[in-house]
Amino acid sequence: MRSSVRSRFFQKYLLPGCIFQSLIIAGGYGTGRELVEFFLSLGPLTGLLAMGLATLIWSAVAASSFELARLTRSYDYRTFFIRLFAPFHRLWFVFEVLYILQAFLVLAVVAAAAGAILLETFGVPPLVGVVGMMAAIGFLTLRGTPAIERFLASWSFVLYAVYGAFFILCWTHFGDEIATGLSGSVVEVSLVFKNGVGYAGYNLAMIPAILFCMRHSETRTEALGAGVLTGPIAMLPGLLFYIAMVGQYPEIVGEEVPANVLLELIGSRGFQVTFQVVLFGTLVETGAGLVHAVNERLAATYAEHDREMPDRLRPVIAIGMLSIGAVSAQVGLMDLIARGYGTITWGFVVIFVIPVLTLGVWRILKSARALPFGP
Repeated sequence: MRSSVRSRFFQKYLLPGCIFQSLIIAGGYGTGRELVEFFLSLGPLTGLLAMGLATLIWSAVAASSFELARLTRSYDYRTFFIRLFAPFHRLWFVFEVLYILQAFLVLAVVAAAAGAILLETFGVPPLVGVVGMMAAIGFLTLRGTPAIERFLASWSFVLYAVYGAFFILCWTHFGDEIATGLSGSVVEVSLVFKNGVGYAGYNLAMIPAILFCMRHSETRTEALGAGVLTGPIAMLPGLLFYIAMVGQYPEIVGEEVPANVLLELIGSRGFQVTFQVVLFGTLVETGAGLVHAVNERLAATYAEHDREMPDRLRPVIAIGMLSIGAVSAQVGLMDLIARGYGTITWGFVVIFVIPVLTLGVWRILKSARALPFGP
């Protein structure tokens, strides 16, 4: 009985945050490069404050989105935006264009990182890593939502354990440098807002992608609670990673894969292999989640026409999207992050963040039950 209660609590309150973390980690902080671009480059304390702002924004937008999804029974991003923008429901297409661009960009990062991880850790040709990742994601998408939820949630626990150990090892080896980096830093308030909002904005594109897990929420308290917890759940591993990097500031700012620098300083081959294996798993998480959102959107469209989406189509879409991402990965990893993300971030702020925090909140306050918005 207690096990069942704990399971329901996890599904209702913690699962959305774990899945959100799974989708953002590869493009958000898996290699550490993203944390450097948005936060550490500002200075240790300024970056820390910007991370705090991003976390608050994640929680606010997630809470509003989850409750609106529950009220309107919108469990894919197309349905969600049709009902958010009603009667101007055709605006949903703007989000889809931005999301697909974002997905290809993140998948390019994922493909590049997958190949690099196996090459640097085991000396395996990069193509093996890319193909292996494609196979894993194709299998998960074929199995559908339950399998993806289980995998993303389970791997999140593995991730938290490894990142916790990573932080402890870094603190053990150069804790004094970390403390010095934090205490000797100054705060640039003007940069906190820009980078905090920017980082939150491009990652928030993943919120509509995880609405499939909101089928577990039955009450307003559950939906809002899950949203509030989403920010801290998703940011905690990144925070541990960030604090560890502070000990090597400012030299680490110029490194393409900061995680490798810290792993070399730790000097444990066993932990390095473990970390890289877990990181490879996070790439599978992110890719599977991104593709599954597209599959769920297509499945909903099939259902509107009283048809069922063929199961075989799911892995085909996954492999197709990953192939495009792999080709795009020919651009350098640093260039992908520095140029690509910044280009479409503010589009998500305009088409999603602002509407859901205004129109979405208004709809939530107006009604505590599902309303027939849109067509």
